[in-house]
Amino acid sequence: WRNTKRPKKIQKMSLSKPQINQPRVVATSVYDFNKYTAGYYLKGALAGGICCGFTHGALCPVDVVKTRMQLSPEIYNKGMVDGFQKVIAQEGAGALLTGLGATAVGYFIQGGFKFGGVEVFKIAFTKNLGDQTAWDNKTSIYLASAAMAEFIADVFLCPLEACRIRLVSEPTYADSLPATASRLVKDYGVINGFYSGFVPMLFKQVPYTMAKFAVQGAAAEALCNSGGIKIEEAGAGTKMAVSLTSGVIAGVAAAIISHPADSLLSKVNKAGAGGDGSMVSRLSNITKETGFMTLCTQGLGARCVMIGTLTAGQFAIFDSVMDVLGASKFHFHAPH
Repeated sequence: WRNTKRPKKIQKMSLSKPQINQPRVVATSVYDFNKYTAGYYLKGALAGGICCGFTHGALCPVDVVKTRMQLSPEIYNKGMVDGFQKVIAQEGAGALLTGLGATAVGYFIQGGFKFGGVEVFKIAFTKNLGDQTAWDNKTSIYLASAAMAEFIADVFLCPLEACRIRLVSEPTYADSLPATASRLVKDYGVINGFYSGFVPMLFKQVPYTMAKFAVQGAAAEALCNSGGIKIEEAGAGTKMAVSLTSGVIAGVAAAIISHPADSLLSKVNKAGAGGDGSMVSRLSNITKETGFMTLCTQGLGARCVMIGTLTAGQFAIFDSVMDVLGASKFHFHAPH
């Protein structure tokens, strides 16, 4: 009998193409993410707290005059220099330091969450998106990171800012920061006392911070490209020059964008401003009473001077403190 079963087909092996398991190619990143540990983020938060607390505290006299110009334009209506002269003549030079404690403490806390948070979020975005996508969308990453970090920071800043504005508008309200906080809670409760200005603060601080970090990043990149500077390899003087120049540009842009909300924040924390209705109703009444163009322009020059100087100082101090702490700030790089 003939075997009708077909013989099994023998697979031929090619001698010209040896059957070797090809190694898996793993893409490498231009970033060393291993160095961005919890310690790095804590250093970023400390540097951010120092740069914001110091700069806002140093510019407290400018902030006092700027706030007076916003709250009492019928008196302080002849510019920054005249405002300084009137405050000193009526209340003494010490009045220029009104709210210094609330300013320094509040912005140290806020700066830690803001600068530290931006580092956390932009590195996380870059790691998850990949080098090329992150490079192509670095401005969007700056904007999103700044918005999220600022929202968290404002939760902690708002109570201290409420204390500062109340002390500037009513110097006799209390004799210290703890006393001011205690009386605000007693008079208005925690929410109305500390967070009546939270919505306008978000409208002020979030666009301001988004513009500050995005514009500074773009300005610093443009300066480095035009000057052929590799920022990681640059000397301390070059880094400082880039930080200061890009900081001034970012500060002026951020000041203009956030000024209407800054005016609203100053006014809504003044006793009786906008009536006794809901927050939306009060803000609407203040806008109608003041006028939108006035909100956009009243005290703008003083704010540009203050924020331009402040922002330049912040980025310069932040970069310097990070260097002292042995940490190198995260910068976007073009993929290989």
